Amino acid sequence: MKRGRFPVTTLFRRMATALLAVSVAFPAPLWAQTAETSPQQPLLEVGAGAYLAGRYALFESNFAASAEYFARALADDPDNPGLMESLVLSQLALGRVDLALPVAERMTASGLQSQAARMAIAADRIEREDFGPLITANSDKDGIGPLIDGLLAAWAYMGTGSVSKALERFDAVADEKGVRSFALYQKALALALVGDFEGAEAIYADETTGLSGLSRRAVIARAEILSQLGRDEAALEAISEAFGATLDPALMAMAERLKAGEVVPFDQVTSIRDGMAEVFFTIGAALKGEASEDYALIYARIATYLRPDHIDALLLCADLLDKLGQYDLAEETFKQVPANSPDYHAAELGRAEVLRRAGRIEAAIEVLERLARDYPRLPTVNSALGDLLRQQEDYKGAVAAYDKALEYTDEGAPGEWFLLYARGISHERLKQWDAAEADFRHALQLYPDQPQVLNYLGYSMVERKANLDEALAMIQRAAEAQPDSGYIVDSLGWVLYRMGRYDEAVSQMERAVELMAVDPVVNDHLGDVYWAVGRKREAEFQWKRALSFIKSDDSDNEADPARIRRKLEVGLDKVLEEEGAPPLRAPHGD
Repeated sequence: MKRGRFPVTTLFRRMATALLAVSVAFPAPLWAQTAETSPQQPLLEVGAGAYLAGRYALFESNFAASAEYFARALADDPDNPGLMESLVLSQLALGRVDLALPVAERMTASGLQSQAARMAIAADRIEREDFGPLITANSDKDGIGPLIDGLLAAWAYMGTGSVSKALERFDAVADEKGVRSFALYQKALALALVGDFEGAEAIYADETTGLSGLSRRAVIARAEILSQLGRDEAALEAISEAFGATLDPALMAMAERLKAGEVVPFDQVTSIRDGMAEVFFTIGAALKGEASEDYALIYARIATYLRPDHIDALLLCADLLDKLGQYDLAEETFKQVPANSPDYHAAELGRAEVLRRAGRIEAAIEVLERLARDYPRLPTVNSALGDLLRQQEDYKGAVAAYDKALEYTDEGAPGEWFLLYARGISHERLKQWDAAEADFRHALQLYPDQPQVLNYLGYSMVERKANLDEALAMIQRAAEAQPDSGYIVDSLGWVLYRMGRYDEAVSQMERAVELMAVDPVVNDHLGDVYWAVGRKREAEFQWKRALSFIKSDDSDNEADPARIRRKLEVGLDKVLEEEGAPPLRAPHGD
């Protein structure tokens, strides 16, 4: 697939910048927000402990704990504006709009200015279809921000049956700098909702709107609109242009229905409430990676509150929680995607990654193995399983998984080179060099200047003392592409050392140590290079450093502590003699 579920495109970055400019809701992390809204009045002593515990929990993104502590503190100091703001933020981050609402309403009634409180109140009004206040919301007084207020007002007009006023409002928002595509996407959805598919497609067909590359959901919406117009070939073309030939199960199912001549229903939005949920979701997706994760999370949470079956919003929430280190909440959210959803595999892939990050490796492998049985023809599933097994040094299992992934990957597909590269690494670790080399060279046929592949193959040949001239050329190409990669610079110094070009190797190895100061292999290599040029005291110093950086539980580390200790005892020349290796080409004295 050419794009992920939540693409970070140039268009999205521009839109995110514009969103932050025109939507004044808390762009800083939530813990910083509570600092800015710290109580203007002294905290009552009894609530101070709970407040401090809540602040720390919020700093750690432990929203459940922060909500509990701030609720306790607020019970002791019920009129404290900072505590109210902190509690509302914590509850919204958990998706508990219903629990945030009473506090938000108290804040509004007290005349307190709070973007978070306004978001909770707006979500409640949408849920109750109380459209009037959404139409008249003023960003400076009772609204959320100019952009979102304008779009919610447009959808609210749709809810009251005033379609012409709604379209005028969408157009007015589209005139704002940087958000034209976003606003027109909402307009297209609104037109399609009321059956004006021609009008919706006219917006898409206008290349100046940029909707075709906006997001995965925007492409799916267009395919549904084209299907409603009886233009199945055009719908298939839109999917192909956006995602290429390799489709995930949801897109594949849609493509098969289109090929069969089925009319695909338009269900990206099925109600006014869905449309407003899409506003919150699209803002959250656009802000992912451009603003703090908890800031984007608030928008995504409100989207799922308004539309619990919004699978993309659930996946976005889970992904953001994962990035915030809240693995239990992330796993819980991934599990909310039903097994009969076409996107179930995406949720389970995400859940497996969360389990891996949380250190629950066996559980992660179990999830991926089950997915591989259920989706044997989906390369991404077997690729993920292969990656995890390789990380756990189960190279035989990794090769089997990569074999399956490659079996169902089209020749020349964008991700094929990486599967070959990863399988090649696994073969190399199993000492199956011929198979490894074949995979590396095949990967380079597909991606000739890929620096990681060039470096791995080149370094492997250096270690095998084979094809050193070719290895040097490969590693030099890799270094030109990534001059600040410590691994690649180390490889360059090491191949020069292996070729007996010791003086040239020194500067490269010293640069590698600058880039990777605590890597045991790089320090060990520098020690060998220093010894080769007669700088023996410095060599011994580097070997000692290398020993200090070796972790006892790292069985895969190339730095051999026993060999390094032997070098410190008798010197590199003697070690090479004991190993039956050729002596250094130009031995130096003390």
